[in-house]
Amino acid sequence: MSEWEQALNKEQLEGVTTTEGPVLILAGAGSGKTRVLTHRVAYLMQEKGVAPYNIMAITFTNKAAGEMRRRINHMAGPGAEAVWVATFHSTCVRILRRYIDRLGIDSNFSIYDADDSKTVMKEVIKQMNLDPKKFKEKYFLNKISAAKNELIPPESYAAGNERDAHIRREASVYREYQARLRANGALDFDDLLMLAVQLFQTDPEVLNYYQGRFQYVMVDEYQDTNTAQFEFVRLLCASHHNLCVVGDDDQSIYKFRGANIRNILDFERHYPDAKVIRLEQNYRSTQTILDVANNVISNNFGRKEKRLWTDNGAGERIVVKQFDSAYEEAEFIAYDILKKYRAGELALRDTAVLYRTNAQSRLLEEKFLVDDIPYRIVGGVNFYQRKEIKDVLAYLKTIDNPKDDVAVRRIINVPKRGIGAATISRIADYAYVNELSFYEAMTRAGEMSGLARAKTKILEFVNFIEGLKEEAKTMGVANLIRDVWDLTGYRTELELEGTDEATARIENLDELYTKAVSYEAEEEAPTLSGFLENVALVADIDRLTEDDEYVVLMTLHSAKGLEFEDVYLAGMEDGLFPSFMSISSDNSTEEVEEERRLCYVGITRAKKHLTLTSAKMRMLRGETQYAAVSRFVREIPKPLIAGERYESYHTGEGYASPRKQPRKTFKNEPTAASVYQKQFAPAKDFGTKIEKSTLAYGVGDRVFHRKFGEGTVRSINDGGKDFEVTIDFDDGTTRKMFASFAKLEKG
Repeated sequence: MSEWEQALNKEQLEGVTTTEGPVLILAGAGSGKTRVLTHRVAYLMQEKGVAPYNIMAITFTNKAAGEMRRRINHMAGPGAEAVWVATFHSTCVRILRRYIDRLGIDSNFSIYDADDSKTVMKEVIKQMNLDPKKFKEKYFLNKISAAKNELIPPESYAAGNERDAHIRREASVYREYQARLRANGALDFDDLLMLAVQLFQTDPEVLNYYQGRFQYVMVDEYQDTNTAQFEFVRLLCASHHNLCVVGDDDQSIYKFRGANIRNILDFERHYPDAKVIRLEQNYRSTQTILDVANNVISNNFGRKEKRLWTDNGAGERIVVKQFDSAYEEAEFIAYDILKKYRAGELALRDTAVLYRTNAQSRLLEEKFLVDDIPYRIVGGVNFYQRKEIKDVLAYLKTIDNPKDDVAVRRIINVPKRGIGAATISRIADYAYVNELSFYEAMTRAGEMSGLARAKTKILEFVNFIEGLKEEAKTMGVANLIRDVWDLTGYRTELELEGTDEATARIENLDELYTKAVSYEAEEEAPTLSGFLENVALVADIDRLTEDDEYVVLMTLHSAKGLEFEDVYLAGMEDGLFPSFMSISSDNSTEEVEEERRLCYVGITRAKKHLTLTSAKMRMLRGETQYAAVSRFVREIPKPLIAGERYESYHTGEGYASPRKQPRKTFKNEPTAASVYQKQFAPAKDFGTKIEKSTLAYGVGDRVFHRKFGEGTVRSINDGGKDFEVTIDFDDGTTRKMFASFAKLEKG
């Protein structure tokens, strides 16, 4: 048996030794794709005699490229450093530095990052006399990035849509933006790919040179390529077709970044003579976890058939829990982790809690802090450290205590109101000389010299805060938060951006509002000071040490490429995961399939233990919403699930911290039951079962809901103390609601 046969399984060996012509390696989760790529480079050099100078390996991130470089150098030996191992963008930079002058652009170009591009776009918006309050830089930059990913230049942007005023405006902005980049001698990141493709398309000499140089090309994570990357690779390999792409269509989850899943699904159409190799042996998970993943992803139509298997054994069945509220869900996850840790059944460093949206981390963080469980947010920022949350809290702190200089100075120009750094410095100097707080100094702006027009803006800000202070005397915290983002235009600015990042920030604002609603429901005498005190206790994460013993919290998108012994997938509800937007979109089939691939990624992060949790009721945007268990959970065969549905919750007493510290609690910390009753009970006699005869509607009747509009009752089922009503709404959504909460009116 050769060293190659000893190191690789049958399919991996085939992927390594099939060197000529196009090859598609469908590498399932945990199947050793990086191993195949690095061995393939070594095989080309050592067995086929290919010069390292003629080999290219492209991946997506600098980290992945660095790891691949390290492995190749170790395995292939002397000369391996000549193999071209790089990201798409760094590859294009090297090519453009040498030949971009053939496109009429100076080779000494600058590369603009996101902040630089935003600065240029601000200038464009100003130059074109567009209202900056209505038209946001990120909105236009997002549109331009999408166009460049599809290789659409400014002059073709509006083709076929000339009558659409919005499209014409975007095309004009695109043209002006590109003109300013050229005037500055700069390229943005998307230009690097688009111009490299343009260079290949328009200059046969350059294309022939690189086709001759790179005789064997390998591309990792091919399912994440966009149109520009696809065309770059296609042109590069057009003369020899020695292209090997490695990827997994079932893990294509970056459509929002421009990834085109058709690139991998249609590989055989573009290369009819392609060899397709499936890596289905998984080295990470138990067979039960793989069976769960296989059954869920098999419901996607737009995929290439593959079924993961392993020699790791069957392992334990997965756990599925449904709770009455999101609070109880978070409480269970924290309790379960503590219980297993104390029993020696898990290590915190090998445990992860995954969720669909960043906003979901808030409840989990609060419970982990209360129970003194060390944790770390990966791929994101702790909830109370996120910019939009700190901004709104700074407004609340200023209203509650104007002497808080840090809070006042944070929001004096957020959103921008024309109060610059020089003005702020003058106010600070005046405050220091006169022994005043920064806010008190602002109230005396009329007495200060050198403020010019800023004087009016400062006094307007002071009057605005004074007005909110008056409102705070009679208004609840939740409504005050809503007033802050409405009256300042903070939320509107995010909505106008129209980006995925802005959407996530809006979700975080909604979650802060939800926190305020919960606080008011839990406290007998809620106050703004009390709310800020509550939040301050929750936000105190400094006591978490930087040791290895912590649970990882992260979104599912951030989890790709990672693995953990124990995984909890939280928020497994229709409307949250898959998201309401994907269910209700015009392309709902495609959107839900993308969400299902994301679920597949989450499931396959688990090596030994997997727990899926959901909540019947979850507060979103301060309102109680009701949801059925995610369709993805319902796609899992019952024999793979352990036990029955989780009916009740009780933590018990005496569960010490994993770091042996005293348990810390919030002031008047509510129990799960009290939250359920105070937050969701329709009446004081919640324990009394309602009678079906009291319902004004029946199956088949038309009903009206104040938020979701009109619909038809599909079914009414006994839910214990209430009736669960399923309604098919006219907007195409189906929702399950408890009769007492839904307040449905018969149509």
